[in-house]
Amino acid sequence: MFNEVYDVIVVGAGHAGSEAAAAAANMGSKTLLITMSLQNIAQMSCNPAMGGIAKGQIVREIDALGGYSGIVSDTSAIQFKMLNKSKGPAMWSPRVQSDRMRFAEDWRLLLEQTPNLDFYQEMVSGLIVENGTVVGVKTSLGIEVKGRSVVLTNGTFLNGLIHIGDKNFGGGRAGERAATGITEQLVGLGFESGRMKTGTPPRVDGRSLDYSKMVEQPGDVNPEKFSYLDITKPLEKQRSCHMTYTSALVHDLLREGFDRSPMFNGRIKSLGPRYCPSIEDKINRFADKDRHQLFVEPEGWDTCEMYVNGFSTSLPEDVQFKAMRSIVGFENVKFFRPGYAIEYDYFPPTQLRHTLETKLIEGLYFAGQINGTTGYEEAASQGLMAGINAALKVQEKDPFILRRDEAYIGVLVDDLITKGTEEPYRMFTSRAEYRTLLRQDNADFRLTAKGYELGLASEKRLRRMEEKRAQSEKFVQFFKDTSITAEEANPVLEAKDSATVSQQGKMFKLFARPNIGIEDVRQFEAVENYIQEHDLDREVIEQTEIQVKYSGYIEKEKNNADKLNRLENIKIPTNFDYSKLQSMSLEAREKLNKIQPVTISQASRISGVSPSDVSVLLVYMGR
Repeated sequence: MFNEVYDVIVVGAGHAGSEAAAAAANMGSKTLLITMSLQNIAQMSCNPAMGGIAKGQIVREIDALGGYSGIVSDTSAIQFKMLNKSKGPAMWSPRVQSDRMRFAEDWRLLLEQTPNLDFYQEMVSGLIVENGTVVGVKTSLGIEVKGRSVVLTNGTFLNGLIHIGDKNFGGGRAGERAATGITEQLVGLGFESGRMKTGTPPRVDGRSLDYSKMVEQPGDVNPEKFSYLDITKPLEKQRSCHMTYTSALVHDLLREGFDRSPMFNGRIKSLGPRYCPSIEDKINRFADKDRHQLFVEPEGWDTCEMYVNGFSTSLPEDVQFKAMRSIVGFENVKFFRPGYAIEYDYFPPTQLRHTLETKLIEGLYFAGQINGTTGYEEAASQGLMAGINAALKVQEKDPFILRRDEAYIGVLVDDLITKGTEEPYRMFTSRAEYRTLLRQDNADFRLTAKGYELGLASEKRLRRMEEKRAQSEKFVQFFKDTSITAEEANPVLEAKDSATVSQQGKMFKLFARPNIGIEDVRQFEAVENYIQEHDLDREVIEQTEIQVKYSGYIEKEKNNADKLNRLENIKIPTNFDYSKLQSMSLEAREKLNKIQPVTISQASRISGVSPSDVSVLLVYMGR
């Protein structure tokens, strides 16, 4: 294998690396996945769960494009929840609790069944670069492997440093060594690097907990699933999580160790994720709160290991243990391992193109936490995009870039490249200006055809999506065409405290009312007959309801997106020199010269570029 020249070499086998390797190999590129531990492929380093607010939408998008994260999330799930169901469908977010060991095993087996994919266990200590182009990698044993492109997905391993109280030691995660050499070489090649941190809670023995004192958190009564494929099935049985709380006493006990906390005594200077703070950070920032929620999450079907979500910490282990024993239900808790914080190197993502290829080195791609993001889902989506674009580059095909109105993945990549990040970037629905269009239920409508064109999504998947769309469109038309009498409609309307009607009207108008749902209109004989005659499944029925109820909002957002996309069509010449535009602000010129946006639309989203600066650009481009 060392004599071969690979099309794509992927360094690191976390969520980003696994998706990158699968994508490149499935697109026909000869791919090598190099990792320091083949036993830890797609390891869930932190919480045993996939999805959540905005993250669930990303997993659906990965699946629609032909990635593996949705499939593995389904096959290894122990609980399913659709979050935010009380809000509009733009906010609905699927989430699964996962069996940690099964998740990694299922990922590895899927990768092993993927054609064109080789594996090798070793630490990559450097890149082979010739004339500004990457041509391979070098391992710690001095082995050189040649490749036409390289995708770096090093996660938290680049010069990783683990902190527990006043102790610290090198490591990429608990029990695994850090990766060295790559950061220093990249900085020597002209890259800018930085440090970030993240934390993880203690893992505890579930047999030592008293669940009767906690609040049970079961899964959905009628669970759904992530993948649009019918090879996975919804869960028939589920494991519950449990909820408990910290207290004023717990907070006081934790404060006793603050002087030994690396975050408070200044040993950790890097920034952690603002939206997933450590327990000591929460106590410090929200001093007015005398308690915080904790979720006790099972690590799998059969293991007794529990993940204490909400108790991320780097305090000394004795402080962690003492405080945790004062939590309700944790009075006799036993540790499997203490929580810890980890510092690692990252590279500000403004150094990348929208393909995730670096601007400095041709053929070199970055994906995942190396770009300053946090979260499995964010990493996996970047890995997918980097793997796709590395394969396309080698095949001398046009790059694949998703717009902000096409996918949360498009929002994520665009945010990173145009805005950069100084703290670990996490996706939220609020980051997407077109979230009514980017729902979890329609990711297949948005992306499956694109995945099929890339060679990732199968024809069967494409045909299934097209049939689902045709069925839902016909069902929507049924409501527009079918009338209902006042006599038949009013009993249903009265039962829902909705204004009655005095004459016959179209069902669409009644169904569009906020307080009238699909179960209400199914009381009309014509509707139920239609569903039975056409054998409509849950996905089609749900899609129809959303299209009826939110048609006005969806249309308005489409129009807004179309207006802004006109700016996406105005290209900026490669290596354009903004310094000559003296009527533009100095800050804008500096930012634009550094980031080198491809279109006017991208330029408008860069921090420091004002609407007047965009006007100057438009005038210069003859618009």
